[in-house]
Amino acid sequence: MLALVAVLTLIATRDPAQLWWIVLLAVAGLPALLAPEHRLIGPVSRVAEAVVLGLAASQVAVESALGGAVGGLGASAVLPYLAVPVTVTALRRRFAEGAALLGVTAATLLVAGAFTEVDGGRQLGQPGYLAVCAQWLILAALGLYAAGTLHQVMRVRGEGKPQPYAEATRLLTQLRTVARQLPGATLDPGGISEHLLEELRTVAPTTRAAVLSASGGGRLVVLAQVGVDRVDWETTLDADSAIADAWASQQPQTAARSQARSHRGGDVSALIVPLVAGVRTVGLVVLEADAPHAYPPPVVSRVTALTGPAALRLEAALLFDEVRSLATNEERQRLAREIHDGVAQELVMVGYGIDNALAYVDEDPKETAEALRTLRGEVTRVITELRLSLFELRSEVDRHGGLAAAIAEYARTVGASGGLRVHLSLDESTARLPAATEAELLRIAQEAVTNARKHAGAANLWVTCEVDPPYAQIEVSDDGHGIGDQRAEGHYGLAIMAERAERIRGRLEIRPRQPSGTTVAVVVGSSPRRDNVRGSAAAEGE
Repeated sequence: MLALVAVLTLIATRDPAQLWWIVLLAVAGLPALLAPEHRLIGPVSRVAEAVVLGLAASQVAVESALGGAVGGLGASAVLPYLAVPVTVTALRRRFAEGAALLGVTAATLLVAGAFTEVDGGRQLGQPGYLAVCAQWLILAALGLYAAGTLHQVMRVRGEGKPQPYAEATRLLTQLRTVARQLPGATLDPGGISEHLLEELRTVAPTTRAAVLSASGGGRLVVLAQVGVDRVDWETTLDADSAIADAWASQQPQTAARSQARSHRGGDVSALIVPLVAGVRTVGLVVLEADAPHAYPPPVVSRVTALTGPAALRLEAALLFDEVRSLATNEERQRLAREIHDGVAQELVMVGYGIDNALAYVDEDPKETAEALRTLRGEVTRVITELRLSLFELRSEVDRHGGLAAAIAEYARTVGASGGLRVHLSLDESTARLPAATEAELLRIAQEAVTNARKHAGAANLWVTCEVDPPYAQIEVSDDGHGIGDQRAEGHYGLAIMAERAERIRGRLEIRPRQPSGTTVAVVVGSSPRRDNVRGSAAAEGE
């Protein structure tokens, strides 16, 4: 822009001396260029540009008039530079500062024009000068207004369509709030459906009714139903039925035949109302009465008045149920594998022992008695394993106790049941790790302790817990026969620990312990400086 106004100034005045105004503009704008983020230098520099611009426009207009141009039109050679400071303020969303710059420029142009003489009169009285100044000030003001309007539109659209992570955070926060505040049954699809049917029975004649929801594969499932007998409803969306029509059209449908595949006949009136949340059909309400013309338009209106708000409640319940299912599916799979490979196999062996004892009960009572005593011991051991598994499931990091306390409690309990001498070393800061990280570290420690008790054949267990957020290190060592001799279940537990460590971006290390045994260590974050001031607790015992 400086180059442009320099060329225009030379064309208008034919006087290279007038280029000093261009140099002054560059000097005035240099501080804002060098320190654009400074709270004071930037605005002051732009105000200086506006003042120099007003003085330069007035002087160039005079020189161009002396050269034969129409009075005042020469100001148009310099005023295009007004776009520079105004555009900068618009890009930085400082619209008030941009308006102030326009005011400063206008005032400078007026003052300079009032004190400048041309052709025996004041330049402020030249129509051309006033027209050129007004033109460029209006254009700059329109540009600033357009930028402000565009910013508002983009902000509104941004608020309407937040970024995925911001939207996920907002929705999960709301879900957590709702889950904590509402009663448990409120977010149960079945409970919501039953409540809706009870409400509908008060406004419409109903012999039988049901709430249906999609289950995938073009079929519907019954969430709740009322009536004397259970009904085999038509749940296929591909069938020629009012249910399929209502789902496809998202409009209430009436029919003079039952929507049940097992109906015996007779006069029937059916009303099917889709439950639509936004643009998505989340379910259907099917009402039937053993009477003709039971659902005239006024009744349909009363029914839809109740189903409208219920659709949003049902969608929230279905989404909550899906989120809860996704969150628990992984843990269910882990528990299923552990039960199958652990307790289930132990019970199979007990069953074989019972069969063997029954086979010899008449031939050798003494041997049978010995076998039964052995089986009793096995049953006691399995029950102990079950209790420890339940204790592991119930164990969690207390909000006030911290990760070290949870690990210590678990190690003491498991060690006592397995006859292990447990040595604890706990060093925990008063600061806390994220809840998800603490939960995963606790599960890793539990798995390591369980492996040592069940598979290592150890007599001693050393548990070290060091927590100084964002750093944490958990180490579990035993003096057993080592990892090379562990059973397949133990190796499966190591795979689970590796998956958990990877989930929290931790490092899992498994190494032999000298002179015997195994050490399992998980580290999260980088090691802190040892001179950090922190509250710690250390304990060692059995």
